[in-house]
Amino acid sequence: MQHRRLGRSALVVSDICMGTMTFGSQVDEATALRILDQCFEQGINFYDTAEGYPVPPDPKWVGRTEEIVGKWLKTKPRDAIILATKVSGPSHVWFRSPKREGMTALDRRNIIVALEDSLTKLGTDYIDLYQTHWPDHDTPYDETMEVLDELVRAGKVRITGCSNETSWGLMKSIAASERLGTARYQTIQNNFSLNNRRFEDELAQVCRQEGVSLIPYSPIGGGVLTGKYSGGAKPEGARFSRYLAMEGRQAAMGRRFVNDKSIASTERFAAIAAEAGMSAATMAVAWSKQHDFVASTIVGVSKEEHLPDIFAAADLVLPADVMKAINKVSREIMYPMG
Repeated sequence: MQHRRLGRSALVVSDICMGTMTFGSQVDEATALRILDQCFEQGINFYDTAEGYPVPPDPKWVGRTEEIVGKWLKTKPRDAIILATKVSGPSHVWFRSPKREGMTALDRRNIIVALEDSLTKLGTDYIDLYQTHWPDHDTPYDETMEVLDELVRAGKVRITGCSNETSWGLMKSIAASERLGTARYQTIQNNFSLNNRRFEDELAQVCRQEGVSLIPYSPIGGGVLTGKYSGGAKPEGARFSRYLAMEGRQAAMGRRFVNDKSIASTERFAAIAAEAGMSAATMAVAWSKQHDFVASTIVGVSKEEHLPDIFAAADLVLPADVMKAINKVSREIMYPMG
């Protein structure tokens, strides 16, 4: 397992991070604990959760993921774990958090209340990486960055980051931190995969120039890149099988991940992986890690048997011919996820 620094901070993490967003919904507690144990045994020291997990967002189980991670955390030396969680961004956009009756925002009160609740559920007195979950472009960045800085100074948070942020928002936050002399965002957690390379258009350059690390989520395209939705398949119990049968936000997300272009590119990527002697999932994770602006790639699994393909990417460097073949597909089927 390789290790990289988060932004310009003192934190060094494994270049694979275990994401937990389905723990407590799609994944039961016992399975989640076994998955976490296996990841730790493989040398993964970085774990990501959020106050609004598990998904899909629902008041009946919100917070359960942090409780499961907290139970597991008690079985490990706290200093051996780099723990990340998130405060819910605004609920007046397309995403509605089940926290605080849907009245979430990135103002002072919400951030402080959210952190204290997360500390309690996780059973720890500090968070290594505290992230804003969806940007709040209507709340002044000065207020957000100042309260996050207070939490860093109080020792409750080590470093801060953002998630699903835009180029404008990331630069706006950095400018505010520099002007105010506060702690800055060291990381950004956005969607990035073989089927969604939009991060490379602008945000990658911001990360390079400003010393911010991407910690990408959905490197396997929400499971699409494994091929399980190919040929019109809708596997029982799979996330997008459920989402495509729903309405509103979930249905829209399902169509974004599973569509004619994404399936066509997935099939071509699968052929490249097979010729190179690896699974499509292994290739997708290895590809994600193989970028200079990426510190650690967040993976997620719903079953223990998915783990070996993830672990196989740990020290894997894709050769030039494989990267060339991948880039050819990306040029010919541009932006499969829109």
